[in-house]
Amino acid sequence: MALLPVLAVAADLAIDHATVCGSSLEQMRARLSSVGIASVYGGAHSNHTTEMALVSFPDGSYLELMALQPNADPALAAHHEWAKFLKGDAGPCAWAVRTPDLAAETAQLQAVGVTAGAPVRGGRQRPDGTRLEWETADVGPEPRGSFFPFLIHDLTPRQQRVFPQGKPVTRDFKGIARVVIAVRDLDSAAAWYSQAFGLPQAIQQADKEFGAQLAIVGSAPVVLAQPLTAGSWLSQRLDRFGEGPCAIILPAAHAGRYKAASQSLWFGTQISWLNPGKLGWRLGFESR
Repeated sequence: MALLPVLAVAADLAIDHATVCGSSLEQMRARLSSVGIASVYGGAHSNHTTEMALVSFPDGSYLELMALQPNADPALAAHHEWAKFLKGDAGPCAWAVRTPDLAAETAQLQAVGVTAGAPVRGGRQRPDGTRLEWETADVGPEPRGSFFPFLIHDLTPRQQRVFPQGKPVTRDFKGIARVVIAVRDLDSAAAWYSQAFGLPQAIQQADKEFGAQLAIVGSAPVVLAQPLTAGSWLSQRLDRFGEGPCAIILPAAHAGRYKAASQSLWFGTQISWLNPGKLGWRLGFESR
């Protein structure tokens, strides 16, 4: 298929947030705190099913910790787009990029053969009573925000959604640098990113400690990861949850305040990994 000109280039892929799913919000916040990162409660979603806490960063991106509301309706919970991730304590499950114009962005993606859904309204109410509203659009046929990011556009002031305290929750990290996406076929996944966002050919490397063949595609804020061996943690995750985020990397402003359980060198950048046993999922930070 010949590529058509698109405005949705990788430079426009500004990460809005990355979602981490679990069965207990209180437990997720406690685990994050155990590795030194505080979060604030963000409120219940208007779907009457989920609630969230967040860690916002100076660049305006944030980690979203999401779990089922304590008294969530079982029928609604069962039909949530991230039901298996929530109930299965999956950890990273989705990511979103912000856009000023959902209609234009989805049209551009559709023009190069990438499916994109119609805008859907959403919202939540902060504990202080502030009502937040937005609209989102899914990209690709996979579960929302798993392989490709979903798109989000605020209908109320974005600052109110990202900074509930009027400032970043932490300044130890600058934002979200990359989302690591587990895939079954690295070459095919990289080709899809190239087609969707007009990106150059992928660069690859192996990381035996992480257990993956890795690829970066131009300036897209993702690392694609294919398991090196059957039966590895990454292979088991793919079998259980399918393709989607499996780790998140933050650019550190004060790396010395955090203890690394292990380290990797990815494409010339050192990645320090926080203790996944304490956290329950994989979170790393760039310490260059």
